[in-house]
Amino acid sequence: MSIRTYIVQLRAVSKIYDRGPVPVHALRDVTLSVGTGEFLALTGPSGCGKSTLLNLVAGLDRPTSGDIVLDGQPTGGWSSLQWTRARRDLIGIVFQAFHLLPALTAEENVAMPLLLSGSAGRSLSSRVAECLDLVGLRERAKHRPSELSGGEQQRVAIARGVVHRPRLLIADEPTGNLDSRTAAEILALLRSLPRQLGCTIMLATHSDAAARQADRLCRMKDGLLHDHPPKTLPQDTA
Repeated sequence: MSIRTYIVQLRAVSKIYDRGPVPVHALRDVTLSVGTGEFLALTGPSGCGKSTLLNLVAGLDRPTSGDIVLDGQPTGGWSSLQWTRARRDLIGIVFQAFHLLPALTAEENVAMPLLLSGSAGRSLSSRVAECLDLVGLRERAKHRPSELSGGEQQRVAIARGVVHRPRLLIADEPTGNLDSRTAAEILALLRSLPRQLGCTIMLATHSDAAARQADRLCRMKDGLLHDHPPKTLPQDTA
């Protein structure tokens, strides 16, 4: 008998920002379960709540109400330190802006999460090389961001996002700064990660082409989420 497990669960999650005289309801009672190994796309217009939802799942912001459960653990009482540990061990993040450190080479940027967690030596070098191979940039390991194209920089950012082997990869508009051909290449790379690494992906995107790469699509508007049936669901067997 197959048993469905969830890496992320949101239960009636709302987020309200007090900006001026009228509160901004960024999320309204969002309930969502994301299965282990699933590739989920969140789509909708600017300001609909996609990035807010991802920021809450990553612990970069806190909900006004509702519950967020990660890998079976309720996060409501988590401290900043506990969220930092979750991003170190469980969660990888890729942003629209690449956020690479300009003075560091590609391999040094990829190694940063491992260095911050105390890894060193041969195992670190091996893991970095493995991730650069995964994104097709082993030969560019010694190049700095200024020497890389936009697509190459995003590949480095993806390698950095998965180098610590997270179970959940959050990708917020990762193709927003790329041309259509390069964006398609990055999406194909993201599409391959659940199979190659066993991770779950939550992708926020404006692009219908990007959303079509996902197993499941959730459309957002005015802080509300509309969940569509999955095309396929990876199965966890007992």
